[in-house]
Amino acid sequence: MARQDDTSDDRTPGAFGPPSRRRVLRLAGGGLALVALTAGTVGCDEDAVDVEEPGSAGGDEPKGGGEGSGDGGGAGEKGRAPEPLWTKPTSAETYGDNDELVAAGGVVIASGSPLAALDAATGGQKWSLPGGAVPGAPLLLSEDTLYLASSEYDGSVIGYAPASGKETWRSRLGKEYRQPRPIAVDEEQVYVIAEILEEDGSSRTNVIAALNSTTGRVAWKEQRDVGTEQNGIHAAVRGRHLVYTDFKKNLTVRDTASGGQVWTHKTTKTNYGFFTVHQDLVIVPQGNVLQAFNLADGKEKWSLEASDGALFREPAALEDVLYVADSARTMRAVDPRTGKQLWKSEALADAGLQVPRQYVKAGNTLYGATDLDKQGGIIAMDARTGAVRWTFNDKTGDYHAWLVATDGKRVFALHGKKLHALPV
Repeated sequence: MARQDDTSDDRTPGAFGPPSRRRVLRLAGGGLALVALTAGTVGCDEDAVDVEEPGSAGGDEPKGGGEGSGDGGGAGEKGRAPEPLWTKPTSAETYGDNDELVAAGGVVIASGSPLAALDAATGGQKWSLPGGAVPGAPLLLSEDTLYLASSEYDGSVIGYAPASGKETWRSRLGKEYRQPRPIAVDEEQVYVIAEILEEDGSSRTNVIAALNSTTGRVAWKEQRDVGTEQNGIHAAVRGRHLVYTDFKKNLTVRDTASGGQVWTHKTTKTNYGFFTVHQDLVIVPQGNVLQAFNLADGKEKWSLEASDGALFREPAALEDVLYVADSARTMRAVDPRTGKQLWKSEALADAGLQVPRQYVKAGNTLYGATDLDKQGGIIAMDARTGAVRWTFNDKTGDYHAWLVATDGKRVFALHGKKLHALPV
């Protein structure tokens, strides 16, 4: 078994360069003073080209449009994007990570300060928390609780009811730990990463721990190796397995009952920590190869290779189908159990669109959110073929990444300080 949380680095020939400043700032948050970026500080995406979108819509006021069946992706006439059901300004402070926009309990919430929950149907404010969300800590949802790191930086992790904003749960890891951040949750436990304090108030190591989601008591805690980072964590839980990555390019699996490490693998520098989990498999883009590993033992179950040296981007397993695009703008649907390709589409490339980095699905429509603005936005695709139905772009020119979420009735698109609700 490889040693715990390996801290060594690797370099993969032909891989992408380092992540954008926006993504680094987002992942490195956790209370640090974040310097405001300008459009000039962020380079263009390697896939971007200067073309017009196949359809766009936007506006600052609520507009009609109705709620579609889910088959047509709420499209207007001749394949154009639908008008927003509503558009509202927000206090959003986002840096492009997928856990900064969530929909649950009849509300939609964007990470920011104050943290505001808007009514999913009307866009009206339902509740807000003055302290807001801690930079670098996700909006972590279980079935009925929103977990947040305390904005008072008092070492607490707090649970709220999404519909009302009322506190329902609170836990503290201990005074010897600083800035605990929730990273994953299952039916029994909330998993956190925290810095271990030295006597002089500094920190050189960190701990991963499980908190009981009923009592708040510490179920277990395991110190990670010197040199590991508490920033840049992406995590998921399936059964007895907690899976996570960080900036050190390790994919690590721990036992949720004991905290013991089960196995760890290196990931390539093209990955930036993104993966998806389906049943008993974790699926990871590794340059031009997509690999699936058994959660129980880390053995490779299947792999899929991109053509012409293209590099796989962020994957998503939705309703028993794996969706993934590559840097050549080829979109694939794959059986996540076997790696068998279900369909392959060149529609993104044909339309001159960016590659999505986040996906949600409603009905037979797959919605993808892209990184930069001009050739991106929210792309609605036929989940059965990959055909592009429409692209929504608010044409603000804001350099922030787009984020997307859905409650099954509406699709929520966040761009900078604007939140749009689109019909499905």
